Amino acid sequence: MGVGLDDFTADEVNAVFLPGQDAAFQPSPAFLDTAGGGGGGQRLSASLTAQNTGGGGAQQQSASLVAQDAGGGVGIQRSACAEEETKTEATTLPAGDADHAALFSAFFSAQNGENMDMLNMAFLKGMEEAKKFLPTNNSLLIDLDATSGQSLPTDRDIKPSTAFVATQVKEEEVDGISMFGGSSNGRGRKNRHSQEDLEVETGRNSKLMMPEQEETGASELFDELMSGKHDGFLKHMQDLCIAMDSESEKSARRVSGKGAWGKQHGNELVDLHIMLIHFAQAMATGDRRSATEMLKQIKQHSSLRGDATQRLAYCFAEGLEARLAGTGSQVYQSLMAKRTSVVEFLKAYKLFLAAISLNKVHIIFSNSNILDAVAGRSKLHIVAYGVQYGLQWPGLLHFLADREGGPPEVRFTGIDLPQPGFRPAYQIEETGRRLSSCAREFIVPFKFHAIAAKWETVCAEDLKIDPDEVLVVNSECHFSNLMDESVDVDTPSPRDLVLNNIRKMRPNIFIQIVNNGTYGAPFFLTRFREALFYYSALFDMLDATIPRDNDVRLLIERDIVGRSALNVIACEGADRLDRPETYKQWQVRNHRAGLKQLPLNPEVVKLVRDKVKKYYHKDFLIDEDHRWLLQGWKGRVLLAVSTWAAEDYE
Repeated sequence: MGVGLDDFTADEVNAVFLPGQDAAFQPSPAFLDTAGGGGGGQRLSASLTAQNTGGGGAQQQSASLVAQDAGGGVGIQRSACAEEETKTEATTLPAGDADHAALFSAFFSAQNGENMDMLNMAFLKGMEEAKKFLPTNNSLLIDLDATSGQSLPTDRDIKPSTAFVATQVKEEEVDGISMFGGSSNGRGRKNRHSQEDLEVETGRNSKLMMPEQEETGASELFDELMSGKHDGFLKHMQDLCIAMDSESEKSARRVSGKGAWGKQHGNELVDLHIMLIHFAQAMATGDRRSATEMLKQIKQHSSLRGDATQRLAYCFAEGLEARLAGTGSQVYQSLMAKRTSVVEFLKAYKLFLAAISLNKVHIIFSNSNILDAVAGRSKLHIVAYGVQYGLQWPGLLHFLADREGGPPEVRFTGIDLPQPGFRPAYQIEETGRRLSSCAREFIVPFKFHAIAAKWETVCAEDLKIDPDEVLVVNSECHFSNLMDESVDVDTPSPRDLVLNNIRKMRPNIFIQIVNNGTYGAPFFLTRFREALFYYSALFDMLDATIPRDNDVRLLIERDIVGRSALNVIACEGADRLDRPETYKQWQVRNHRAGLKQLPLNPEVVKLVRDKVKKYYHKDFLIDEDHRWLLQGWKGRVLLAVSTWAAEDYE
């Protein structure tokens, strides 16, 4: 129980507060100078301490009041509002927390009964204010600058679920870390974040700083995919062929019958492709009533586990529904917030690699061209845009280890976008650790450098290029996520910026892999038609190579292909991230940036043709056009890859 001034007699209180009554409290004249003659900067302070000895434990409450003499006639500096209140009611306890002058007067000038009540109220006020600083909740950080002019939060203002309350956070900028990330030695200077960074940090304050933990099963999958062994890969392909030839799979496909273009509805055969196009036309003309009615029919005839067209319609219906409701960006952001786990991604990658030739072909193409470029040289520097988990590179390290004359020194620079959270470069650094471990196993000299930044901001100076090394720049389909000229015509295109930066790096070889898509148009109806054709090929390709009851196939269609389709259909402006161009459009961009195209190696082209013909479905396409190696499905080109160098490179 607390102690108030009512528990003391007037003489006991005067002995505590009044000068000359008790030698234990004797302020010096200079310290209590209020006439202004002592000059600016003198401080006034009073402290009251009460101790309860009857409750089994000591409780100590303290109220401290500090005022600074500004050099004028009175040694207390206050706001004009507080001065006016003091003039009108000199004997009333001030309501504002900052009115130190009136409290000082109550402590040091009160000797009658009326002011005794003021002292008692002041003491209780001090107890109330002191309680706010006790750690009774999880509010550990409070930005006093942001709450100036406001009262500090009380217990009832703090939500129990709040882990930290802070609107301004300082972060260490450690020596040895560039603006793109790197290793840390623990020393550095403190810099305030920009306002944009503070908003991001505020969202992180509810998370505890905990070490990252690898998901269960991820380590085994990484070891399998990065081992460089083909036995497991071939076995997975054989298992897929057996599953596709099974009686249960054939029976499931016979049940679909004519449903490849829609489900039978009464005596009418529903063509989902036509319905989807009619819906898009209704949306483009503003006929929301017809669009709503058609959307109901599309959802009725689509299926998440049906044939290729039914799955495509199910996927597109989600995007069309979000567009109709005007919530495309919010739905896409919520889907991206539900990040696919590493284990699920690795399972999907493993299945895609075994069933679909697209990834396997560009891995063979890249590795073969790099091996040709580094032949007879002792140093190799690989710069990989969009390195992600680095799953394509262990095969190259394995080939370099077996090279005649020994492996070269390999320096690897992995570039990827910063990840949300406390460690934006964590995923890239983990990729570097796995590749370093793989290089040690193959006995290849290896160094890894991580850069977490927007791709168009990375320039030659950030790479510390050695003239004696073979420089290889690799890009895997990610440049289609860079904004194009349709977003902001007044600023340089990030696509042109990144190509200009690559030209300034003067690589021995720049390997470019692009999604060959025509659904990057700014107009919705045109974009929707092209997206329908492109994604129809993808769903048909998956349906022809993977059993329909495969859960990992469902993951690919829903979490990878589906999210991309939703962004194309439902989002506009800067929220639309996937903006592919054709390989011919990229060819124009590259020439404009000062890059020259290198001829395809006939031996490499023959190698990938033979691999696809031997291991993959007969409908996969391999072709050449204007020094581009083209990949596709049933005549539609989906991917293209080519090699480049700077025009002035000898």
